[in-house]
Amino acid sequence: MSSTDKNKSWQILQSYGWDLLLGFIAMFYVLMVPYTKVEESFNVQAMHDILYHRLHIQRYDHLEFPGVVPRTFIGALLISLLTSPVTLAMHLLNLPKLYSLFAVRMVLGCVILSTLRFFRIQVRRIFGYQVEAFFALITACQFHMLFYCTRPLPNILASGLGDQLFPAYQFIMLCFSFNLAYGLWLKGSSRQTLRCLIFAAIIFRCDMVLLLGPIGLELLLSRSISIWEAFKCCICFTLLCIGFTMLVDTVMWQHFLWPEFEVFWFNSVLNRSSEWGTHAFHWYFTSALPRSLLAAYPLGLLGLVLERRMLRYILPVFSFILLYSKLPHKELRFIIGAVPIFNLSAAVAASRLYNNRNKGVWKWFNFAVFGSLLMSVGCSLVMFMASYENYPSGYALKALHRMAPDDNSLKDQMVHIDTLSAMNGISRFCENSPPWRYSKEEQIPITEFQHRNFTYLLNEHSSIDGFKCLHVVDGFSRLRLQKGFPPVILVKEPRVFIHGNIKNIDIKHSGWPGCP
Repeated sequence: MSSTDKNKSWQILQSYGWDLLLGFIAMFYVLMVPYTKVEESFNVQAMHDILYHRLHIQRYDHLEFPGVVPRTFIGALLISLLTSPVTLAMHLLNLPKLYSLFAVRMVLGCVILSTLRFFRIQVRRIFGYQVEAFFALITACQFHMLFYCTRPLPNILASGLGDQLFPAYQFIMLCFSFNLAYGLWLKGSSRQTLRCLIFAAIIFRCDMVLLLGPIGLELLLSRSISIWEAFKCCICFTLLCIGFTMLVDTVMWQHFLWPEFEVFWFNSVLNRSSEWGTHAFHWYFTSALPRSLLAAYPLGLLGLVLERRMLRYILPVFSFILLYSKLPHKELRFIIGAVPIFNLSAAVAASRLYNNRNKGVWKWFNFAVFGSLLMSVGCSLVMFMASYENYPSGYALKALHRMAPDDNSLKDQMVHIDTLSAMNGISRFCENSPPWRYSKEEQIPITEFQHRNFTYLLNEHSSIDGFKCLHVVDGFSRLRLQKGFPPVILVKEPRVFIHGNIKNIDIKHSGWPGCP
């Protein structure tokens, strides 16, 4: 084999090696932290209902618990369609529904990572194999990107479907468009870039208009597309997307609806999102970006100095975050789509420093780069441990299923799940088959429980009349620094209490550890 063939084989192995590395980390997060929180609730419940209730829409969870604002079913439908063969096999094997949650999250992760691969291929084409390698390493050292890529948030569902997955289904590829839009942007495909961002804004996240505007302006100023071409592309595709989402979601929600318009009205016109908390204008730059980017934050800024080409990509994304900062309610997941571009700039800087590692003072900068990457790994481990302890009600329901008497002769094992528990780890995927039954009835006074026929309660209160506390599950509270090893300690507090009805003799089962 010639040296040229050997180099080509090594490059191919290296390229797919990065896919395996990122995929393994994402899969590890799925297996270790399978449960979901309230932000993911709609899409998780929707995927469960599509997979298990199918055409019986009247049994879907969203009709009973519609949430504050409606969300589109399109993302859940696509992921459920891809997962359905696996779910069918699990059903035939009589496996618990929790395994289907693993399946849908892994399928979603594969979709998102395929788009990241498409973006990485364009990075390799423009900047070379070494920049691609640093991009993959930097992404692997971070926590949030790979942790969130398997979680069905609207922000993640707007992150991308890769150009390499199903070449015959170009239209479906536009459904998940963050990474795909970035890849097409680097590729020079202006119309496709605009279409991806329009689809993301109309279908999944109306606030993607704040990214569409700066990128569209950059394409116009760089003469990558004319004003007339952009106008025709945007107007026609916008109307098509609006018709598509209204067709699907009107059927699923059982009334005439464009979900993202209602989200836009609620958040931007009424400005009611601030009811869920507010942060200062600078919060994204001083808190969210440092936590999500870690070492890539300073390296990304350095990349602007070392590589002029990065300015045209960083500036629109920076403008997106700046515009978003005007909204009082802020969450890290709102800007998670900015991470790949900052990582690209950081990878360019790291590559430049590595190439000059034998030149005087540059070697110290090179040591600093690898030291910062190690620190990123350490921070990611701490974040993972905190996240592992951040889904107490999921662990509580699992403990209830494991320790409660398994007696199929019982007519009912009625479990009430309070609002806190429903928000912190429990979904329909966590439920068992009969005789288990579940209620998420809201606003029940604590004094009312003793008059109801609930067998067990998952509740935030440690004492409830008519019930005995059987078990308590701790959850993450805060981080505490200390001298010595380990330097960071996770502080946990009691979060979810399992109560048993004192009228039921089974609460005296020896497996219950009791409550302190």
